[in-house]
Amino acid sequence: MSIAIKVENLSKKYIIQHEKKSANYETLSESLIQGGKNVANRIIHPFRKTSNLTQTEEEFWALKDINFEINQGDKVGIIGRNGAGKSTLLKVLSRITEPTSGKIHINGRIASLLEVGTGFHPELTGRENIYLNGAILGMTRKEIKLKFDEIVAFSEVEKFLDTPVKRYSSGMYVRLAFAVAAHLESEILVIDEVLAVGDAEFQKKCLGKMDEVSSEGRTVLFVSHNMAMVSNLCMNGIVLEAGELSFQGGMSGSILTYYQNSNTSKAISSREFETETAALLDAELLGLGNELDITVHDEIVVRMKYKIKRLVEGLCVPNFHFFVADGSCAFVSNAEGITKMQAGIYYAECIVPKSLLNEGAYFVGLALTTHYDSGKFEVEFFDRNALTLNVVDPMDERSNRYGYAGPIPGAVRPKLSWKIKEAT
Repeated sequence: MSIAIKVENLSKKYIIQHEKKSANYETLSESLIQGGKNVANRIIHPFRKTSNLTQTEEEFWALKDINFEINQGDKVGIIGRNGAGKSTLLKVLSRITEPTSGKIHINGRIASLLEVGTGFHPELTGRENIYLNGAILGMTRKEIKLKFDEIVAFSEVEKFLDTPVKRYSSGMYVRLAFAVAAHLESEILVIDEVLAVGDAEFQKKCLGKMDEVSSEGRTVLFVSHNMAMVSNLCMNGIVLEAGELSFQGGMSGSILTYYQNSNTSKAISSREFETETAALLDAELLGLGNELDITVHDEIVVRMKYKIKRLVEGLCVPNFHFFVADGSCAFVSNAEGITKMQAGIYYAECIVPKSLLNEGAYFVGLALTTHYDSGKFEVEFFDRNALTLNVVDPMDERSNRYGYAGPIPGAVRPKLSWKIKEAT
């Protein structure tokens, strides 16, 4: 199998500037520049006292010594927390940003959908942007015309095709941009978190198209914070942490295990899930031991550690969301018997009974919602991918399969009470 992308010792450095007070300037040009900044600051902040400031520079490595290979036809998920370097990596691979050091070998043309606005000219119509993107990929007008009707049908924006895209809503924009990227003749398709802008139906449609694209031998790189969506689409995964490649492996097994272990160990130090009222401190699955896998016959306990910072008028209700591999929600469970709670640190535990979950990967979202007497509510925090587990069926006598060894459909697979009697 041929290699589609090979990355060797890839690094990307940015210079971050900081300002500090200084009484002296070394050159006349520096004095003039600082004087201009002081004038601008007086306009923006007329009541702020003017002080002499100089800038210091700090190196920030968005990517550091990244190495990996992706084979032709692979579907690869790129995973990591905010600021891990995912988007920077895709921009470097798409040749939007130049690397500071390292080598990239790419076999084929890349079609990218990175963020709303990338690749489209706002003053041009949807029709004109389709032809522009095709030309950038090196396609002839005849080749683009053969794909044109498919692109328009998939995007469902035919009515606005001759309208400048600057007047499109973000959803319309993403529909057309994805349709263009997926249908034009490129060997590699790169998709960032931008799909989250679309509605659920369109997201499912896009996932199906990416699966189809991969089956045709094209390579797909996909970035998303929705672990269920990534695991459903991708065969392999790459985990980035603070600009470094920390792990890579198969999405169905080793990646989920690594993500589970690293995600829970960092939850306590993360400030992503914190408000003035509450904060998520930690999360864990009890009953698994050191294993990620459980069987359909096992009971597990989901535990969340959280902090309520102040007494509020409403009821702070913990709730757990279980998502399956296609990103859809299997079920949600709310805590019962909640009363007003004083400031403090609490545990919330939910028992998932045995013979409820089906085979496959589950992603558990942890949330705290404050409900008020007026009927209003406020989500204090929601970590959609806080916990991960993989459910397997040991195929023993308890499974009630009667010899059937294939997959059983459904988000859950509860064992219910049955009665069979002869009709009289």
